[in-house]
Amino acid sequence: MAEKEKIFSGAMKYGGIFSFKDFYKFSYDWLTEETGLDISEKTYSEKLAGNAKEITVEWACSKKITDYFKFDAVIKFEVSGLTEVEITQGGNKVKSNKGVIKTAASGILVRDYDGKFEASAFKKFLRGIYEKWVIPSRLEQMEDMISGKLNEFLEQAKAYLDLEGRK
Repeated sequence: MAEKEKIFSGAMKYGGIFSFKDFYKFSYDWLTEETGLDISEKTYSEKLAGNAKEITVEWACSKKITDYFKFDAVIKFEVSGLTEVEITQGGNKVKSNKGVIKTAASGILVRDYDGKFEASAFKKFLRGIYEKWVIPSRLEQMEDMISGKLNEFLEQAKAYLDLEGRK
């Protein structure tokens, strides 16, 4: 059985004018291009509340880093009060959205994801020695990488939304 350890958990919230479609694409592109994560959409739901939408999206992401380490992440978007608005951009009227979006990210470091050290009690013992004495700095490096990538994603997402709202 692979060892899973939650390394990172963070969130950001934004309220204002933004294009949800563009933000969705930005987030997907950033995560796949900058971190190399494979993304699968686990949940996408829309609920109408009057003339506003409530949207929930959950992505399960993963990437094999080495033959021992794997990076898993869960990204959640919760949009509330999403309405369509018309704004003037460069002298032209453009359709956009207005609402509140909360983006949460959690990162998990998976060790021995193929279960190579699970065959016997002796191999489990060897894994303990391997992690404690042979690769402790490598473990720390992996944890820092996961935290850094997901923290950077949240910062980039916030910056993107701030820029969108100013147009």
